[in-house]
Amino acid sequence: MRLGGIEIPDKERLEIGLTKVYGIGRTRARKILKQAKLSEAKRVAKLTGGEKARILALLEKYKIEGELRQEIRANIARLKIIKAYRGLRHIAGLPVRGQRTRDNARTRKGKRKTVGALTKEMWTKLDSQKKAK
Repeated sequence: MRLGGIEIPDKERLEIGLTKVYGIGRTRARKILKQAKLSEAKRVAKLTGGEKARILALLEKYKIEGELRQEIRANIARLKIIKAYRGLRHIAGLPVRGQRTRDNARTRKGKRKTVGALTKEMWTKLDSQKKAK
C-alpha cells in the first residue's frame, strides 16, 4: 500500500505502518485509526479499498512528507535570515536547543579536529616530507 508517496509493507500492523510516513508518529497513527474506526492490530495487507480510502481522507488533514519537510526547511531558513540565535546555531552547525558542546555534540560538530598540538600521524607525515626533500 502507498501512503503519501511511501510504500508501507503489507506485513506491518496498521499502527506501525502509518509511522513510516514522515510526520506521523504512534500517537497520530492511533488517532487516525480511531477516527477511521479500524483496529490498530489489523495488518496492512488485510485492508479493503474503502478502509484505505478512509485512511487517505484522514491523512489529507495533516501536513506530511514533502509538504512538512518544506515547511520545516522554510522555518529554518527564516531563522537564518533574521539572524535569530537558533538560526546562527544552524549556520554554525552546532546544537540548536541548548545542549552542551564541550563534551558531546559530535553528531552536529562532526569528527574531532585537533587544534594546536599535532597528532602522531601528522608528525610522521611531516617527518617523511622533510626526509624526501
